[in-house]
Amino acid sequence: MSSPASTPHLPAQADHSRFVQRVRRRYPAELALLPPGVPDAAVITALVATLQAGGRALASALRVARQLVMERLAVLDVEQRVPLTDVTHPMTALAEATLELALAEACREADARYGAPLNEQGQRIDFWIIGMGKAGARELNVSSDIDLIYVYEEEGETTGPQKITAHEYFAGVAKRLYALIGDVTEDGFVFRVDLALRPNGNSGPAVVSLAMLEEYFLVAGREWERFAWLKSRVLAPRESVTSGRARQLSALVTPFVYRKYLDYSVFEGLRNLHRKIREEATRRAAGRPERANDVKLSRGGIREIEFIVQLLQVARGGQFPEIRTRSTLKALDKLAAGGLMKPETAQALGEAYVFLRQVEHRIQFLDDQQTHLLPTEDRDLGWIAASMDMVCSADTCELLDKLCAVRELVATEFDALLHDRRPPRPGAVGGCRNCGGPLPVDADALLEKLPEALLQRVRPFAASPKVQALKDDAKLRLGQLLQRAGQTLRDGHCSEEAAQRFVDWLEPLLRRDSYLTLLAERPAVQQRLLRLLGLARWPMRYLLQHPGVIDELADERQMADRFDRAAFEADLEERHAAWMRSGEADEGSLLDTLRRAHHAEIFRILVRDVEGRISVEQVADDLSALADAVLACTLRWAWAHLRQRHRPEPQFAVIAYGKLGGLELGYGSDLDVVFLYDDADEADPYQAQEVYTAFVRKLIAWLTLRTAAGELFDIDTALRPNGNSGLLVTSITSFDNYQRGRGSNTAWTWEHQAITRARFCAGSAALGERFEATRRAVLCAPRDLAALAGEVAGMRQKVSQAKPVRADRYDVKLSEGGMMDVEFAVQYLVLAHACPNPALQDNAGNIALLQRAEAASLLPPGVGQAAASAYRELRRAQHHARLNEQPAVLPAGQMAAEREAVRQLWREVFGPTLPGA
Repeated sequence: MSSPASTPHLPAQADHSRFVQRVRRRYPAELALLPPGVPDAAVITALVATLQAGGRALASALRVARQLVMERLAVLDVEQRVPLTDVTHPMTALAEATLELALAEACREADARYGAPLNEQGQRIDFWIIGMGKAGARELNVSSDIDLIYVYEEEGETTGPQKITAHEYFAGVAKRLYALIGDVTEDGFVFRVDLALRPNGNSGPAVVSLAMLEEYFLVAGREWERFAWLKSRVLAPRESVTSGRARQLSALVTPFVYRKYLDYSVFEGLRNLHRKIREEATRRAAGRPERANDVKLSRGGIREIEFIVQLLQVARGGQFPEIRTRSTLKALDKLAAGGLMKPETAQALGEAYVFLRQVEHRIQFLDDQQTHLLPTEDRDLGWIAASMDMVCSADTCELLDKLCAVRELVATEFDALLHDRRPPRPGAVGGCRNCGGPLPVDADALLEKLPEALLQRVRPFAASPKVQALKDDAKLRLGQLLQRAGQTLRDGHCSEEAAQRFVDWLEPLLRRDSYLTLLAERPAVQQRLLRLLGLARWPMRYLLQHPGVIDELADERQMADRFDRAAFEADLEERHAAWMRSGEADEGSLLDTLRRAHHAEIFRILVRDVEGRISVEQVADDLSALADAVLACTLRWAWAHLRQRHRPEPQFAVIAYGKLGGLELGYGSDLDVVFLYDDADEADPYQAQEVYTAFVRKLIAWLTLRTAAGELFDIDTALRPNGNSGLLVTSITSFDNYQRGRGSNTAWTWEHQAITRARFCAGSAALGERFEATRRAVLCAPRDLAALAGEVAGMRQKVSQAKPVRADRYDVKLSEGGMMDVEFAVQYLVLAHACPNPALQDNAGNIALLQRAEAASLLPPGVGQAAASAYRELRRAQHHARLNEQPAVLPAGQMAAEREAVRQLWREVFGPTLPGA
């Protein structure tokens, strides 16, 4: 390379561009017509009107306006270094404004000849110019073509003397549009127009009806077209967008682009598309090394960043609408916020995208050519480098160095995401089907490669009728997964039991190909899954019920953190807002959203649990907090869908009892809840009762209904006043009177036992405070302590008689000296002594309350602490048994120390008589 003629260390000027020079020579007077600053659609529209007022026809005015806007953008980009969006957005605005004007002109001319196109109801049929790709995403580059698709609303015919069909009318409009926008005249062109993305490509009609488009999506739409339609947007007419009339188009496009499940099948489609693009780029660069520096299509170019983003959006956007956006940079931020990409990766790819797009713009400013190749002229290369504050000389070229580094970063991330699982070429190694690459699950060559422990389980599995009935590609995918499992076992990264459980887990999912595809595309996820399956049996059962949650294993950050209720609710509300924006916030979508979010978070807690990252108490805390969050979101969303609602916000609260109330929730626990409302300021208390009763029924349905995404909770409302014979929802005043014993209808002692561990968990905070005041009043009510002790001990005896345990066995919950004894003892201590000991009034959990009781001298020194430690160990034993799907029942001699500590607590509280005796 000879020394560039330009001086790289001087600021680059826009007039190096031959295009800028031409515009300034030809349109010196017109340049002053464009106001200073970044032009937008309104400014461009006014500019065209001014040019027309000066005597230019519309076609000429549109082209001159384009030249003036481009010259302005060159100055802004090269000399003023404006942000990327201050170049791409004005270019997109230029497309929108010129298409709007051209469409209006084309329709006026067609109306004058044929009359307006009307449907059967006599209404004018709408016509939409849909921008695809960068036009749809407001990311047009400075010499871009525009990918358009023309869609008209429905069939009909025109009203003029020369009647034609709506299709013929709009085909004529499309032809006129091309002339106004795409034809090259003495003033150039406005945009190069490409219609190749329309249904059936260049062999299809130039315009299609909405019904034709729908049928195409259902019958012939291909995987790669989903990526193209992801960025689609109606560019004109603007009125159809603002009025909402064009929304019916999005109702077709959205389900075509985004599936309702985790759609990892798109990986293979994009892999094939990308392979063709790379092969074409390689072919074009053969013998012409300068073509290797294509900032868009070469390895590590702009297209690969766009593919990374679109691939994750299409795969996950069906369930996570908040990641849906047409903008590449915004999508990177959303993917990072959603845990689908590491923040540092998203930032690096975003910076790479901006750099590559800026280089692309400088290339195109040179001659207004639609090219993405770095120039070979030294002066041009030096100017591009200088415009980006870099040096490019005979000795060094910082621009090329950075370009290489950026492209390598992009290519590395792309290859990591879209790892190539290309099978061997036909004929390779003598055409042997099973030589190299993935092997089908029933191939002898695969079975020979498996470790013996896994082979014994796989052999009958592979020979089973279900597996034999699979298609060849499904057998290959299964074979790939089992090969990986065998290698993981050989490497010592999972146990034999885990590998065998993996096969057990695969068997019920043979017809649910999307989950197996997910694993095939995420090798790291499969490796973590194998390790997880070796730690306990419960994860396998949970994964069988909710296989989609395996994708959570890809996000190590999510697994490492504790449950964050505020972040969880914020994510759900953002998802809800995204459903609203897309017009899909129906009850079905919201129910599935709640279930998927809950299942994913349960799984994260489960992984932290079995990997020993959190304690049993922390598991219960997190599960309880998760239930609170789901209840709170469900309450807000369900109220918005209640037809009878009589106020913007309900005066309503959910009160948690039992395990949820005591923050001791376990996996799969049902929720003991009571529903309260406040009718103090209601004009009609009877109407309020009816509204809140209807609301509770809807709330219970939302929480318990089994949908395609699974279920949330079993709800138990038996602890409400008067139990199952009482009202489903109670006013706070009636609840207070019932609990305090005012009137003839009053609570039983066992209900006061239950309220010791009740708490407000969702709804109106003010109502929650009133409930807590009632609860504390109940705890402080005067009682006959001897009678209280007799009633509590008698209730414990009834439980023992109803659920007897063999004498040679020790049930850690139900046996004498078990967890239930601790719980009843604590309930007695609270009801008997809470008034003079305010520390016992808090719903602090059994362990803390035992410690507080000992500190208050209600228990002898050491008894409370010993019982608290025993209770902790009993909970741990119960928890571990459930994780391994075993009953929490031990030989009578086990956990003797813990059992004796509980017996001592019982004796100190109730006397020598043991429960159940």
